[in-house]
Formats: sequence, structure tokens, C-alpha cells
Amino acid sequence: MTVVTAGENRVQLIGDTAPFVATLSAACEQDGVELVTLSLVASAPAKPGKLTLKFFVPCVDMTGLWSPSAERNRSLPPDWSPGKASSATSSAPVVTAFGGDGLSRLTLALSDAMNPVKLRAHVVEETGLLECGAILFEQVARAFDRYEVTLRIDRRVTPFASALDDVRAWWEAMPEYKPAPVPAPARLAMYSSWYSFHQHVDPAGIEKQCRLAKELGCEAVIVDDGWQTDNNERGYAYCGDWRVCETKIPDMRAHVARVHEIGLKYILWYSVPFVGVHSDAWARFQEKVLRPHHHPGVLGVLDPRYPDVREYLIGVYEKAVRDWDLDGFKLDFVDTFRIDAQPPLHPGEADFAGVPEAADRLLSDVIARLSALKPDICIEFRQSYIGPLMRKYGNMFRSGDCPDDAVQNRVHIVDIRLLAGSTATHADMLMWHPAEPVESAALQILNILFSVPQISVMLDNLPADHARMVRFWLGFWLKYRAVLLDAPIEPTSPELLYPVVSAQAGATRISVNYGAGIVKAGRKAVDEWIVVNAARTNGVILDGGFDANSTATIYNVFGDPVSSGGTRLGDGEIAKLDIPPAGYAVVSNGRPKA
Repeated sequence: MTVVTAGENRVQLIGDTAPFVATLSAACEQDGVELVTLSLVASAPAKPGKLTLKFFVPCVDMTGLWSPSAERNRSLPPDWSPGKASSATSSAPVVTAFGGDGLSRLTLALSDAMNPVKLRAHVVEETGLLECGAILFEQVARAFDRYEVTLRIDRRVTPFASALDDVRAWWEAMPEYKPAPVPAPARLAMYSSWYSFHQHVDPAGIEKQCRLAKELGCEAVIVDDGWQTDNNERGYAYCGDWRVCETKIPDMRAHVARVHEIGLKYILWYSVPFVGVHSDAWARFQEKVLRPHHHPGVLGVLDPRYPDVREYLIGVYEKAVRDWDLDGFKLDFVDTFRIDAQPPLHPGEADFAGVPEAADRLLSDVIARLSALKPDICIEFRQSYIGPLMRKYGNMFRSGDCPDDAVQNRVHIVDIRLLAGSTATHADMLMWHPAEPVESAALQILNILFSVPQISVMLDNLPADHARMVRFWLGFWLKYRAVLLDAPIEPTSPELLYPVVSAQAGATRISVNYGAGIVKAGRKAVDEWIVVNAARTNGVILDGGFDANSTATIYNVFGDPVSSGGTRLGDGEIAKLDIPPAGYAVVSNGRPKA
């Protein structure tokens, strides 16, 4: 057993390092930020045993733990619980222990976003300390003779969103994580067929929704699962060939051309790794799958370690662009490229020993070759494959599925935004029942204002007031897109699922109240402060200080002013505005005090 200690945080390396020579070193990135680097060197390729980097800090003024895959659970885990796992195609190696004031007390990140790892910041019951660090090589994909990884330890007391953005910038500066360019269409509102059509894809129906969506402000359509099969059982046993089901879409190129004439880009869904028993591809590749996968029906997960597997998939996408003039791809289920239970390789046929490296090569080649055909190609990935490695291949990161759940959608998109940088963050497809009160239906949009909307309801079935609401709020989103998408977001209270989120660009600030009832002004003065009431209760309290000239104009869910003239706020710290549910106010004619 090897135990080596390094750095101000007294980080220990624990485990049997043989046959590797292990070196643990530490350097100061800046005050309060330490970089601890582990180097392993062997005379010949070998597979290491499990290694742990561990250190302890007092668990003082810490309320919860943020991770990219936390969902609604932001609790501080006990030391007997597993760590926060990540790999090349799932989550990201970063955690933040934050306080009730929204400030980070400890942010940990690893430089290795390729291999399966676990991060820990877990409470030790006996001592009240936080056991922190990383677990490496619980799963080993391949042998190697050299390996290096850096654990970044940030103990500054700083807003948790800022601490995470610093990690994003740290990763982004590494050549192996250089993000893909983001084309303009990836940042515009879209219509999705999934919740509205599911697998019952119909070209005439899709085109009708496209015409209506264009009128409401959408600029692209994503046609989801169902175009490739006449089986509508929601399974994947018919995936793998990726030929158009001609009983549904007799002429795919003509259909795409008609959508282009409407003025929308066309993005098509593919389940990347799945090959089902009912496909022709099954006979060809059934011996080159990672493991059986049991959705409805039987299918395999293709093994990317084989070059003919990778070439087959890339060729499918290239052919689709050439034959049908597609503008993008929704590439799904890449998180099933996992190294657990991977079978032995067929001798002489594979060119990679490890699945993570092979998946990296596949997806790198996908975006390179598709971009050569269309430089502004859109590639969507879905949570949880939203880590720094995935930013190389995708330019749209979408919230995980959460139908009709506005709160979950908000949590998802904020979590993605905190690490996504310039990569376009998309909401899960928006759906709601047409019997919803219009203010309640509006919450589906208001909860995802800080992302790119995807609408997925039958627009011709919307009540007139719903259609009017959607048109207004999509127009609002487009008008203020530079603030909502490009400015750093300022989410509050992660343990309460972000009850207020704000962003500011220049002299315009937008704050959205999701239930806190109190919205604080930012630290920078503004000329225009827009406060959105994304709650089903009336009224929002503004805390920030106003001068004697400050006024507010209040609008309802349709963007109509609810009273003539402005409401004078007075000269004080607190102002209560009767902003109606799903309405907003514009504070102007005076500045909130910085």
C-alpha cells in the first residue's frame, strides 16, 4: 500500500501503485486554488489498481453539494455513500460544497474527463470533517505506461456559479477539450416533434406545425424517433439501419425541402449506439456490441473500438446530409458507450483497447466530417452527456427528459449553463395540457428563459390565449436573447432549486422569480431592470434600493400593461410590485443603487 502526501491541503495518494512509479506534486494556481497532480509511469503498459486521492477539510458553513448530475438532491452525502461518478459521455468531474449564502466553500474538479472517475466531498459522522478527493481506476478500460491527472482544489469563498465557471474556463483552456463552434441556428427557438407526435411521424402534420411554429418565432424543427420505423411501440429494436420508413415519409428529401421553404432548419434524431434485432445491421454487427440492452425489444450497444463500426455510423450521417439536405442531428444515447461488462475484442479487428478513447474518436470524426459538408451543422446532446469532452463534438446541450415539469426543466438548464460556456443550452421540449390556465402554461416557458426553447405541443390545438402567450414570450426571449443566453447567470440557493435567477448585460438586467417572492438587485447599476414573476402567486418584493425617480411599468402574461403610466417606487431599500402571475415589470427612470 502506497501513501504519499502533497500540498497545502495535505492530499494523500492511497493504493497500490505497482508497477507504476507514482509522483504526487502540488502547485498554487492562485490564492485559495491548489493544483495537485498525480503522475504514473511504468516500463511497460499495465492496468493500475484502484487509487484514491484524499484530504479532509472542516465541514463548516456548508449546506449542500452541487454536482452536474445532482438532479433535485443537493444534500451533503455521508462518507459511506458512493462518490459522484463521471466519464467521457456522462456528467463531468466537478463538485461544489456550498453554504446557505450561495457561496462555494470548496470546489473540486479533475482534469480527466475521459475515464470513469468519482469525486467525493462527504461528511464524516465521527468528526464533522468533509472527506474530499477522487477515486481513480475502479474501472480500467485499457493498459497504459503513462498517465497524469490534476485535482483542482478551490477553497475560496466565492459565488458557487463563479467557482464553477472558473472550472469551465480551466477545462476549456486544455487543447483536448476545445469546444466546437456554435452555429447561429443552434441559438434560436425550435419546434420538436417528440411530445406532440412521438413515433407517429407524419410529414404533412410536421409541415403544418412548422408553419405555425415559424409564425410564433421558431427557426428549426427537430424530428424525433419514428421516422425510421412503422413500429410505434416506443422501443429501439428496429434501430440500426436508419432508412426512412416510406409508409410514413415517402420522399424524405422533398419533405425536408418543404420545411426549408417554410423557413426552418431540419434536424433529425438518431440513436447512435443502438442496433436492434429487427434491423439488417444486426446480422453484420451483433458480434461487435458492448452488451445486450433491454429496452422494449432486444438490441445491442455498438462497440466503437472497431473502425468498421465507427465508419458505418459516420457514413450513415454523411449520407443523410447529402441525400436529404439535413441541417443537424439529435444524437441520442451516447451515454451507453460504457466500459463495464465490455466483451473481449476480436483479435486484429479493433484499433482501440478502451471504449472512452474509441467513443472520443467516433464523435470527433462525426463532427469533423459533418462540418466539412455543412459548416453550420447542429449537433444536439442530451443531459447527462454534457461534460467538457462532449463540448468538442456537440454545440447544443439539452435538458434531460422532464415532460410537463417546469421546475425540473429549470433545474436542468441552470445546471447545464453553469458549465456549458458558449455551447447552446436547450430546454427539454415544452409540453402542457391545453386545459391549463394560461398563466400556468406560461410557466413552462418562464422556467427555461435562460436557455433555448423547444416547443413540442400541437400548435393548432392550442387555445387562442395560449397561442397569444407563446407568441409574446418567444418574442420577449428573442428580444433579450443577448442577456438571457450570453450574460453569466446568477442563480440563487441551489439547495432550493434556484428560486431566483438573474443575468445582466450592459445596462439591462433580467431577474426571474420562481417562488422566492424577494428579488435582490445586482451589484451593478442598470438603466432597465426586468423582473419576471414566474410564479402562480401575485406580487414580488424588490430589494436593492431605489432613488426618487425610479418607476416600474407592470405587464401581464401577454405583455400588456396592467395599468396606465408607471408605478413610482419611492426612495428606499424595498419596493413591492403587484406583478401578476407569469407577468413582469420593467424598472426604469432611475437606477437601483449599486
